[in-house]
Amino acid sequence: MRRLPGRRAAALLLPVAVTVALIGAGLAFWAGPGAASLAQPGSDEKPRMVTTATIAPAPTTPPVTSAAPGTTSAPTSASAPKATAAHSGGAAPGTPVVPAGSRLFTFVNRSGQTIWLAGWQQTATPALSASGWVLPSGGTVDVVVPDKWNGRFWGRTGCSFYAGGRGHCVTGDCGGVFQCRGYGAIPATLAEYNLSAWQGMDFYDVSMVDGSNLPMYLNISSGGTKDPVSPNGCVSAGCTSAVACPAELVVDGGTGCESACGKLGGDQYCCTGQWAARSACDPTQWQPEDFATVFKKAEPYAYSYADDDATSTFTCTGGCDYRITFGLTP
Repeated sequence: MRRLPGRRAAALLLPVAVTVALIGAGLAFWAGPGAASLAQPGSDEKPRMVTTATIAPAPTTPPVTSAAPGTTSAPTSASAPKATAAHSGGAAPGTPVVPAGSRLFTFVNRSGQTIWLAGWQQTATPALSASGWVLPSGGTVDVVVPDKWNGRFWGRTGCSFYAGGRGHCVTGDCGGVFQCRGYGAIPATLAEYNLSAWQGMDFYDVSMVDGSNLPMYLNISSGGTKDPVSPNGCVSAGCTSAVACPAELVVDGGTGCESACGKLGGDQYCCTGQWAARSACDPTQWQPEDFATVFKKAEPYAYSYADDDATSTFTCTGGCDYRITFGLTP
């Protein structure tokens, strides 16, 4: 997790020990311009056909809604994504083909509201083919992600969009557009990924460094690594629960819980100035309160402050696919 001054949670970096080793070896581990194509020349890998039921991604231009900006609005019935059922012996109609060298990210909405999924990358290439989707309550959305991609996904809430893709979201808004062209507003719970970052290894995490607007947990759906998180969002330290947000961090009438750094500011909460060193960035020493614990209790596997690496960074090898769930442990 890279630390940036101020209010912006960082895109995922490799753990410090690995980063130092790579720098010493003179290797570049960011996925930047000219990154590998989806399938290497001469590769005998074949595109994968996904055979699970899915809801297709939303169209580039969202349907016009009559709701006032700032209210939750689902697509009209004529434009809403259609659920497709799996068929034995073949993929369901509309199910995405995953090109060789790409990954499948499946987003699941177990919350009671429509979520307007968003994604953005750390570098210009490789890039997602779209950056905004509608994720109805109880639905799923499949997104094909290029290998070596480095970026984040998050959920937007309380959205209304109109013709041309303009609108607004109460949380996670990215410049008032349906198809994001940058990172979203805080607070937002983030799923951060750096794919094939080092020796074919992915690094990923849930980040609440800037706060939280939705419960979220991540699972490995395929790959060569045992999933550290249960299918219901639990680890040995606990399960996924609601953030018990203190009054000092509540934003917009309870629509989100912002970090102490974002809401209150100061070098202590932002781990800057005399608190910048990892040894000094210690929430147990924060005064008057260890606000990081608020987020760690809700999601024990998530980043709760900038240097919360020990129990929050996960890895996967073998061209892994992922499932990202919005919701609490049942």
